[in-house]
Amino acid sequence: MPLRSAKFTQTLKSAATRDFLRRRAFPAAIPFLTLAAWAVLGEIGLMLAATILPLPFLLSPLKSSDRKDADGGDFDGLTGLLLQAALERRMEAQMVHLTDAGNATCCFSIKIDGFARLRENHGDQTAEEVLRVLANRIRSALRARDIVARSGDSAFLVSLDPVPNLDLETAIQMANRFQASVEETIPLQMASIYVTCSIGFCLSSRLNRPSATAMIQGAEMAMSEAHLSGTSNIRAYTADMGRKVISRRKTQSEAARTLQKDQIKAWFQPQISTDTGEVTGFEVLARWEHPERGILAPVQFLDVLNQTGQMGELADLMTRQALNAVRAWDDASLHVPCVGVNFAGDELRSPTLVERIQWELDRNELDADRLGIEVLESVIAGTPYDMVVRNVEAIAKMGCNIDLDDFGTGHASISSIRRLPVKRIKIDRSFVTNVDRDTDQQRMIAAIVTLAERLDLSTLAEGVENAAEHAMLSQLGCAHVQGYGIGRPMPFEDTIQWMEDHKAKLGPAMTIGQKSG
Repeated sequence: MPLRSAKFTQTLKSAATRDFLRRRAFPAAIPFLTLAAWAVLGEIGLMLAATILPLPFLLSPLKSSDRKDADGGDFDGLTGLLLQAALERRMEAQMVHLTDAGNATCCFSIKIDGFARLRENHGDQTAEEVLRVLANRIRSALRARDIVARSGDSAFLVSLDPVPNLDLETAIQMANRFQASVEETIPLQMASIYVTCSIGFCLSSRLNRPSATAMIQGAEMAMSEAHLSGTSNIRAYTADMGRKVISRRKTQSEAARTLQKDQIKAWFQPQISTDTGEVTGFEVLARWEHPERGILAPVQFLDVLNQTGQMGELADLMTRQALNAVRAWDDASLHVPCVGVNFAGDELRSPTLVERIQWELDRNELDADRLGIEVLESVIAGTPYDMVVRNVEAIAKMGCNIDLDDFGTGHASISSIRRLPVKRIKIDRSFVTNVDRDTDQQRMIAAIVTLAERLDLSTLAEGVENAAEHAMLSQLGCAHVQGYGIGRPMPFEDTIQWMEDHKAKLGPAMTIGQKSG
């Protein structure tokens, strides 16, 4: 009996048995092994099996592959792409003999511009479908041994298989290829989606000691630079980007004090009639006139102002400067019917907002209809009965115009639009892009215009980039347009000359050809 027991124990210690015991199927085999031990050794075998068999499973450390499975694997469940950690491991393996072989590689960071807004406007399901489509497009643009991974909520990483003679020009061509693939129309059930992307890349030849981690960091740093420069930009990593990051952090700390330094200024973007071509208003946009870095866009300071609770002060400042501009235009015999100021949810909840707006109007001796309050559709949809709505109603009763901004993206119901004193809806630029060539976009704009006409509302299309889009919107019956194709945002000092030049271009009684009826 002791001999049989020793043989059984020795069998459990064998390499083959240990390998088997580490398999996932081992727990299911325990009952069978216990019965076998009882049949061979009797009660002693039963006791040994019950004691010994669970120990290898409980004490044996997980292999690396087991850990990956426990953590969900190396692949993203939504897109099927690698996760960043897995891409980094594979990059390291590819780069072992990089210098010795005389090869070079490149890492690309591709980030979808405005993805958080896309998710908010269109919902999680649409956002996830967009990510799946884009993942497949990027994957199809690669060679067999190139690697792609999902990085974060709306970004991708690409690592090229090392090759000889990979230079800056080739990398730029690859970046353009990725960008063209991403920015193609994404057809969905209800509408076409257009996205842009910011791309940064890092060549291994730009690093003193190239490694997977250093290349990913360089690509992401370059991508951040591209993103801060605006949408749909490409940047290559350079050695001085680290210094730029330090400078940016300094700028963010300065932003918290910028209102006190009187460096935030109102810039004005013109809006014109599609019927007559005449200026019908300006939208006020905040710009930081930094003494060292020049003109900075809102993306570089609004988050800081929001975090420090200064958005209300910013709205007051923009209102004050907007009405000062209207007074100055009147004094220059240039009639601008209305100037629009953006108000977010926090500013609209202030219990003293109505009184402050009335005071600014009185100070400039202006009628209330010279001021437009632009409210995001998502704010109206999300707060049907609170202080926001009460303030909007009071401002409208005062005589100010209420514009519903980004219409078509905030999921506001028709009943909420009718319940509020909205005068005009601003059609979001996502419906305007390529409207001259996309029939789906044309049908969507036509439906929005028809809805507005039935509700006795005016319409303004945002984001008009060229004359073809302008002409199509006119034909579809949109009353007003705004965008870079009309005029870029400009400081007040430039507005008078712009209006005079624009008036000279129109000539006498010029019309663009709005749809009749």
